Amino acid sequence: MTSSTPKTALVTGGNGGIGTAICQGLLKSGFKVFLAARSADKGQTAVASLSDQGAIELVQLDITDDSSIQSAVKQVGQKANSLDVLINNAGIYPDADVDILTVSRERLNHAMNTNTFSPIGLTQAFIPLLEKSNSPRVINISSGNGQLEGISADVPSYSLSKMALNGATILLSRALKPKNIAVYAMGPGWVRTNMGGDAAPRSPEEGADTAVWLATSGTMAQTGKFFRDRTEQPF
Repeated sequence: MTSSTPKTALVTGGNGGIGTAICQGLLKSGFKVFLAARSADKGQTAVASLSDQGAIELVQLDITDDSSIQSAVKQVGQKANSLDVLINNAGIYPDADVDILTVSRERLNHAMNTNTFSPIGLTQAFIPLLEKSNSPRVINISSGNGQLEGISADVPSYSLSKMALNGATILLSRALKPKNIAVYAMGPGWVRTNMGGDAAPRSPEEGADTAVWLATSGTMAQTGKFFRDRTEQPF
């Protein structure tokens, strides 16, 4: 990788928390970063805060809207010949006042659509650009609440959606292996973000570290696996 031909990465939900920390880590590794955010204003603020660290630009993207996804693919395709890394980071945590006995179908649908179906749709849409990379990688930001040992009745829609995302990671890895596209899931741990709260023990940079490591060093031998702190974990 040289300065004239940097690797490229798109990070959804890049306008805050772990997403911004991932963008920062990729910039330090020499990537050209497409920071995807639903809010143009918040996205541009994040881009401005990172612009002195490398090549970064905003892609306005609503991950739950197929037309927005297609627009993002077109925008990236106009600026880059290929996409080396897709990081599906954007997600929601909608279970503050419910448990498995009280959660509504509507809330379950919302969580699944955002946290599971959107990463699948994004991966599908970016396959043509990923195929043009020499070492394409897809990284799904999951959670310990999505692991079988970590699911919680107190965060039902989040747990189920992240567990399904882990399943989607396995399925995508199998389907994309013939195309030499690696797919990983990783759990950042409990991180101090708007989602995680101020009491969380980990910084955004600590939460982002494994994603950046997979983006720069992940192999096909690791495809379809779940990681935390650069170590493979059980689903």
